[in-house]
This record gives sequence, structure tokens and C-alpha cells, in this order.
Amino acid sequence: MLARALPLLGAVLLLAGCGTGGLSKGRGDQDNGRKLFLGAGKCAGCHTLAAAGATGTVGPNLDFAFAQARADGYKESAIREIVHEQIKYPGQFDTGTGTFELPANMPPNLVRGQDAEDVAAYVAANAGTSGFAVAAKITSTDGKTIFKAKCGGCHTLADAGTSGTTGPKLDPLKPPFARVKTQVTNGGSVMPAFKGTLTDAQIIAVAKYVSSVAGK
Repeated sequence: MLARALPLLGAVLLLAGCGTGGLSKGRGDQDNGRKLFLGAGKCAGCHTLAAAGATGTVGPNLDFAFAQARADGYKESAIREIVHEQIKYPGQFDTGTGTFELPANMPPNLVRGQDAEDVAAYVAANAGTSGFAVAAKITSTDGKTIFKAKCGGCHTLADAGTSGTTGPKLDPLKPPFARVKTQVTNGGSVMPAFKGTLTDAQIIAVAKYVSSVAGK
């Protein structure tokens, strides 16, 4: 988890010296930013942020990434600008299972306009204030619990009450067990591989769950 934060920490240093345009206006509604951060298909499904109760492990741990920046004297306004830039122009890094690789890269513009300002303001006000937070590892072998924790941020599935839009809606697809198991294990497109993140038993459990309830 700590290694996964290094690419974003590198972006902190890079963007602090030279932005890529689209500067933040310096205004943001943190309450709306929190709602958007926790919203399906947005941020919490992939990132750890202690203030939001988010424990995603697909993308960098935001507390870890910005704790050092705060310790080094970065102002909240600088962190807000960095986050805003990353939302618009996310860094693209090596993906896979290596020590310094991310499972997947973040798509650009998951939120836009004032919503992007609000998310940036919320993250800047909270990331790293709790120190070097570590994501909690899911231990459940209940397929629905695993799906909601690891998959619901990106996928819509009626039985789980999730409405993620980054990945396909699963109810119309009605994927069979073997297909779900392979996809969860190996990933594909922007979906990360969960082999190594979830145990074999957890992968089987979530595959059985999705294949049994999708479209029902």
C-alpha cells in the first residue's frame, strides 16, 4: 500500500513546480466534495482517505501521499491545486503487480467544473491530517460484502444497491460464474486484477454472488 502512494507523491513534487493548466479557482464546497468523493464510481472505491472512512486500495493512499507534503510545509492551497490537476490530468503509471505498480490508472475528469473544485477542496482539507493511514484489508468471505467493498464503486448491481458507472452495469450483462471469476482475477481495460488483493476463496465468493444475482 505504501509503495502505491509513491507515484502520486511524485506528482505532488512535479505539479508543485509546473502545472498543466486549468488552475483551481481556489473555491470549493467541502460538504459537496465529501458527498462526491464517497459517491459511486468516484473516489472512495479506489483511494484510502481516513476522514472519509474510505479504504480503497486500487489507487494511492491519499493520506500517505499528502502526509509528507504537509510535513514538508505544503499549504492546503497547494494541495488543493495538485488534487484539482490530478482530477483533470491524472498521471499514467505502470500497472500490474510489481512493487511500485498500481492496479489501474485513474480516468480523467471523473468530476468536472465546480464539482472538481469541491472534491479538491475536500481532499486538500483532510488528506494527510491523520498521518500515514493504512487501508484496512477486507477479511470477509461473503460475496455481497466483498462486492460492495471492492466492486460497487465502479459497477451497478441492483442486489448490492450499488450504482457505479466506471465499469459495466452487471444486471443487463448477467455474466456467468466463470467469466466473473476470470475478470476479477485478471482484470481488464481499466479494471484492476484482484489476484493478490483478494484470496482465491474471496474471488470465488464474489464471482458466485455476482453470477447468482445479476439481472434477477
